[in-house]
Amino acid sequence: MKPDLSTAAAHFIESLEPLGRVLHDKSIYPVFQPLVHLAKTGVYAHEALIRGPRGTPLHTPDALLRAAAEENLRFEFEYAALVCILTQWGLLKASGRLFVNVSAGVLTQLMQTRGPGHMAELANTLGVLPRELVLEITEHERVADMDQLAEAVGALRGTGIGLALDDFGDGHSSLRLWSQLKPDIVKIDRYFIKDVSTQGDKLKTIQALQQIASIFGSELVAEGIETADDLRVLRDLGIDYGQGYFLGHPDRTPMAHVGPEVLRVMSERQVAVFPELSRAAVAGQIRNLSVTPAPTVSQDESNDEVARIFLANAELHALAVLEGDKPIGIINRAGFMNEYTKLYYREVWGRKPCALHTNLAPRIIEREHNIDELVGILTSQDQRYLSDGFIVTEHGRYIGLGTGDQLVRSVTETRIEAARHANPLTFLPGNIPISQHIERLLKKKVAFVACYADLNNFKPYNDYYGYWRGDEMIRLIARIAMEQCDSQRDFLGHVGGDDFILLFQSTDWLVRCERLVAEFNERAREMFDEEARKAGGIQAEDRHGVQRFFPCTTVSIGAVTINGSLYSRAEEIANLAALAKHDAKRTGLGIFRRET
Repeated sequence: MKPDLSTAAAHFIESLEPLGRVLHDKSIYPVFQPLVHLAKTGVYAHEALIRGPRGTPLHTPDALLRAAAEENLRFEFEYAALVCILTQWGLLKASGRLFVNVSAGVLTQLMQTRGPGHMAELANTLGVLPRELVLEITEHERVADMDQLAEAVGALRGTGIGLALDDFGDGHSSLRLWSQLKPDIVKIDRYFIKDVSTQGDKLKTIQALQQIASIFGSELVAEGIETADDLRVLRDLGIDYGQGYFLGHPDRTPMAHVGPEVLRVMSERQVAVFPELSRAAVAGQIRNLSVTPAPTVSQDESNDEVARIFLANAELHALAVLEGDKPIGIINRAGFMNEYTKLYYREVWGRKPCALHTNLAPRIIEREHNIDELVGILTSQDQRYLSDGFIVTEHGRYIGLGTGDQLVRSVTETRIEAARHANPLTFLPGNIPISQHIERLLKKKVAFVACYADLNNFKPYNDYYGYWRGDEMIRLIARIAMEQCDSQRDFLGHVGGDDFILLFQSTDWLVRCERLVAEFNERAREMFDEEARKAGGIQAEDRHGVQRFFPCTTVSIGAVTINGSLYSRAEEIANLAALAKHDAKRTGLGIFRRET
């Protein structure tokens, strides 16, 4: 009696778990999301994303992957998805490259079991040229054997198939993986792309990835672009390719051309305003702390030996006392030598240990100290560093000595350098970011308005009421100026003191400046006491020490319209804006527009 094949098949299907049934029924299907070439504003490629049956728990890719792991069908699922995608792409006869996700483990297994030429043969059979195919290594767990993966990738390269590394920065795609595989393309994880127009740390991360990509010869794809503002920043950063809902949603039909909104953003002449780092990153660390390499002693060293070292090193202000390579104390030269030169001291105490003269609570400064901690040292009641100096360590190990004046100089220099990047009072961009933004405007040859804002009669106010209230007034002008700027079009920088630079791409810049002047003049007046408000100002010393009357503080803004194609250096623009500011202060007008 012949077996009932239909019954056996039915039992087999019933025995399958959910994903197994989906694969048996061939009910998975692909959708395609475009990758856009940001410089050319054209569709460069599509990423194929697999879907399960609609209206079922296995519709989404995450659900399919979980089921594949639970049912131990990872290889079967990924291979079936690959065949499904290549089949559909071949039937569509779409143009451009095709990106297909594959895990490192499945790729390695495929190369080992079916040979390096299988993938290219499969693509050719289904109507896809191997050079159009890009395998996108997607890892949800760390790669277990990188060497084995690198060997598989090396074999694959000979077939003409491209290689991409997916979701770089999500914790699984490591820098070592990038370095070892040398992929043609690296896709930056969407975490670093979302809100890059407002988060300076993400922007700095992407700039660092661009440098790494240059070293390894890879091109970058920014994943997860969802807003016009983020696209502008990525465009101006020079990122190669973009992907995300703003550029195009996944669809069963590949997209032939980018949409009108994307074209508008990519063709506009506006230069994106790059966000600056958060306040926490402003202070930084002192990396150039002055250090004097100096001999050391142990607590058991004799006083005679300490004296010999001091006499042989006339410039040495102190000696560090070490236990192994760890500093435990400091001996002040002046204090020690005063005792050592006393009558009969050497005869009585010369051969005894120097522990008696050791300060066992020295000021120790780690070379990578945060600058705010060092400022705390300078302003604390404990001023031992002025007489004893301080011990410098690196990772806790002694490397040398420093003096009080060296500490003050290092802190000052670091503060000045930090202020060039971000003003410590307002946290607005300083001179370096201002110059960089002007250079970007000039490079793109756009028209913009450069404004220089300066407070009138600020010094008398600062002298009369004190620096604390003076700082509050500077913060006031910074807040009001920030409110009047379009954060995506207009750049606000703090040159220093009460001087600010505004670089407007907003066409209504004059209205914004008028609001700025009116609001500041009104609110600044409220910062004077009642008697001064009634009098319209204060009696204070001028620059020559003569008492005279100064009106309440106001703001003057000098403005100059810039044709970006006529200039090449940021200094030229800064000088023109400064001249306009002088004209504004001289004429007494709130806003003075200087013709170029």
